[in-house]
Order: sequence, then C-alpha cells, then structure tokens
Amino acid sequence: MEQFNHWRDKLKEIAGRADDWVLHWRRGVARDPIIISPYLGYGNAARLYLSGRVLEDEGFIPPGEADSPLENLLNMFKRFESDEMGGVRLLARFQGVEQAGVTDREGYFHLELQPSQRLTDGEWYQVELELPDHLNQSGQPVRTTGQVLVPPPSARFGVISDIDDTIVWSNAVNKLQMLLIVLLRNERTRVPFKGVAGFYQALHRGVGGNERNPIFYVSSSPWNLYSLLLEFMTLHQIPVGPILLRDYGGRSLFSAGDHHAHKLSKIEPLLQLYPDLPFILIGDSGQQDPEIYREIVKKYPRRIRVIYIRSVNPDPARIAAIDALIAEVQKFDCQLVLVSDSEFAAAHAAAEGLIAPESLALVRAHKTDDQQAPATDADEVNNISPDR
Repeated sequence: MEQFNHWRDKLKEIAGRADDWVLHWRRGVARDPIIISPYLGYGNAARLYLSGRVLEDEGFIPPGEADSPLENLLNMFKRFESDEMGGVRLLARFQGVEQAGVTDREGYFHLELQPSQRLTDGEWYQVELELPDHLNQSGQPVRTTGQVLVPPPSARFGVISDIDDTIVWSNAVNKLQMLLIVLLRNERTRVPFKGVAGFYQALHRGVGGNERNPIFYVSSSPWNLYSLLLEFMTLHQIPVGPILLRDYGGRSLFSAGDHHAHKLSKIEPLLQLYPDLPFILIGDSGQQDPEIYREIVKKYPRRIRVIYIRSVNPDPARIAAIDALIAEVQKFDCQLVLVSDSEFAAAHAAAEGLIAPESLALVRAHKTDDQQAPATDADEVNNISPDR
C-alpha cells in the first residue's frame, strides 16, 4: 500500500505539470475544427441547468468489441488529451430567450436558463447552443443541441445512483485493477452487473408503469469519460439521465476526500431543486457511498425513501460498519438495504410499492440476457496484472 501511495503521488504531480504544459503548448499550434460537447442537463419548471465543454474535434473513432487492450489504451489517451477551448463565447436559446456564457480555462461552460413560461409537460427539453465567433466548414456558426431533463408531474420519486461498482463492475477497492479496467476496456467490452438494466427500467416506470421517475448518476470519474459512460448505458438499455462527474484537472483523480466532497456537492443541489420529490439512493459498499448517504439522510430527514447498497466488499469489518449505518439511518425513518444483486433490490422495491411486482420478471429476464458475468472482467484484469 505504501508503494501504491508513492506512485499515486508521483502520478498526480506529473499529471498536474503535464496539464499546464499542454495548455501552454496548444496556444502556439494550429487548431482542429471546434465542437460543442453538451452534457445532459436538468432543471425544474422554472429553471434549467446545462453544462458542457467546447473542444477541438480530434476525429475520435468509436471503439468496437474487438478492440485490443492497446487500442483501448490509445483511445483512452485521446479522451484525456482533449484540446479544450477556454474563453470562448457561447449562446444558448430556449423558448425565445437567449443566454450568453463564456467557457473557462479548461473549456467548460455552465448555463442557467429561465424559461419564458413554466414547463408543465416534462420530460426532455432541447436547448440550442451556438458559438457566434467560430464558423464551421460551411461558413455558419458552430451549433448543436443540448438536452435538459425536467421531471414530469407524474414522477413519484427520483433516483440518484453511483456508477462504478454499482451498475458496472470496476473493483474500486483495488485501485490498480480499477485503473487497468478503465484504461484497457471500453464501453462495448465492459459489462453491467446482471439485472441492472431491468431494475433501473422498473424504477423509471414506477409502480404505475408510466411515472417517468428521473434518474441521476453521480460519480467521481472524470468528465473525460462522459461519452463512454453515456454510450455504455445506451448500449445496455440502462435509462439515461444526467451524469454528474468531476474535473480532475490532473490533481485530484486519486483523492478519497475529493470523492466524498464531490458527491455531496452534486447530490445536495438535486434535493434542493426538487424539494417535493423523495429520492432513492443507490451505491456500493466498496468506497464511501454508505457514509455519504448517511450524511445526506441526517441533513435532509424524510427526503430519502430507501438506500440500496450493492455488497462488493466481503471484509467482515466493512460489513459490520454498514450494519451500524443501517441502525443509524433507521432513526430517520429511512431504510438502508445491503443487497447481493439487482433482483434482491428489485424484490424489496416491489414490496415497498416503488415498482410494479410484475417488473421482477423483467429484472430476471435481464439477468438471463446478461451473458457475461462481472467476474469475467476481473479474470481478464488479473491476467494482465503485473502480479500475475
């Protein structure tokens, strides 16, 4: 562990210096075509939030199932070697209202829009985006469309879910194996936990079948992995929703403290933006999800309907710690349920009136369809580990 910490610190230092050097070097080289890369946004009837990034188009080719670990490594390098555009003017238009913004040093933009009239229908709204000072090959301003989720009136609850070791196996407990998985696999070769798609589809539909309950994904993964994660969810029929990641800036990728603070900073605004909507929190036992969710329950009593924690760490001490958290959150009329798989969580959700009982068959069907178990990922990573 001491050796890992040493190399972790060295990598953080090198990454920080490289980030500064690359930004300086880019100022003196020719630019590729510029694109707007919007992230899925969210909002309520009176306010919309949309973020994204302005980058140079590197002509990234989507990976395939037959890509080798080396090809995946090179593609991952391209994701992190993004050529961001700072100080770029951007315009957003919605319902005839125009909002201006400017990208920051690393190309990110964050927009807050107020619709000209309250939004009453839900669920996804389109926002036009434009770079007025940059033209495409046709001589027109660079444009694209962003999407913003507004929970419809039919929604009975919202879902906030972790990603790594919650919907997709990452082995975050073992930092080296996690790094190898991220670097050497892609969205088509990583696999979800069995039954995840069916369970999340059931939560989205709710007990009524058409509630369209919103699902938000909060992870400490860097924004560079956004398109990979979105494509992964789409490929595996996991309901899409806003994916809230973080900018590591070459300096905070391995920090556990940053992980805790980041998740709180993303979850709390959601609870504040939707004060009348109860939430379900989903995470895993590998890192700090149970402790973070306990903090949320204490700060926002009676707002959290249930917490589902996927059991991925068999350490008896970790299980005992979670047992103590179960007793603690019960004092706030909240359940924390440690689950072995998605079917177990779905059975509990059906008993609690959160999903339709017939949805259990859907979850079981998805478990059957998920041909490749998460253990396969673990086996392949072990085969390329320096320890094997």
